[in-house]
Amino acid sequence: MTNIYNRLLQLSENKGFKSVNEFAIKGLNYTSSEKLNRLKKENAKPSFDILEDISNKFEDVNLNWFITGEGKMLKIYEQNDEKTQVNEQSTEYVTGKSLPLIPVSAMAGFGTIDQTILERDCERFVVPNFKTADFVITVSGNSMQPKYNSGDVVACKKLNINDVFFQWGKVYVLDTDQGALLKRIRKGKDDDHILVVSDNPEYDPFDLHKSKLNAIAIVTGVIRLV
Repeated sequence: MTNIYNRLLQLSENKGFKSVNEFAIKGLNYTSSEKLNRLKKENAKPSFDILEDISNKFEDVNLNWFITGEGKMLKIYEQNDEKTQVNEQSTEYVTGKSLPLIPVSAMAGFGTIDQTILERDCERFVVPNFKTADFVITVSGNSMQPKYNSGDVVACKKLNINDVFFQWGKVYVLDTDQGALLKRIRKGKDDDHILVVSDNPEYDPFDLHKSKLNAIAIVTGVIRLV
């Protein structure tokens, strides 16, 4: 049984349904549970229509948790004192642009029509200093310590993959075929490569061919959650 289907079982139980079949028919108004049962298959991912249906019927469900397992099942609307204070001091940002906290796996599709379905249901951060950022993501792992710790939130500005001007020494989020990387970028061995560097000296730097990049964002700031 896949992780996504396990989360579906948890969600069904949380909403008071005895089974996924009951959740599909009574909760989502499907004629059967066939569409949801497909999520049992290895590497299965929920389609956008499933995500939209869940979002429309259960507005408190955190779709980021449902897709990735990160965070809480249900959205938390309460804000701590620190966040509230920031919002009160920057009213124009509260009523204007806010930054969606997206799963790293969704970075490549950020800004597309399909991605707006997920973006609408993401937790959002309103931070006055990050005027140029497009979204925020959560740091995972210790390869960029001490500046970036696991659990920190970094603000990112997505760049055009076909016209990137790397600022050597800056930190970027790279979406690659082997997953997303938060790394410092330096000049590679030739024009077709970049040198990917971790701040933590326990991790060796390596050259990466630019053709392996699916999406790129530059890190513009960090929020340390304590």
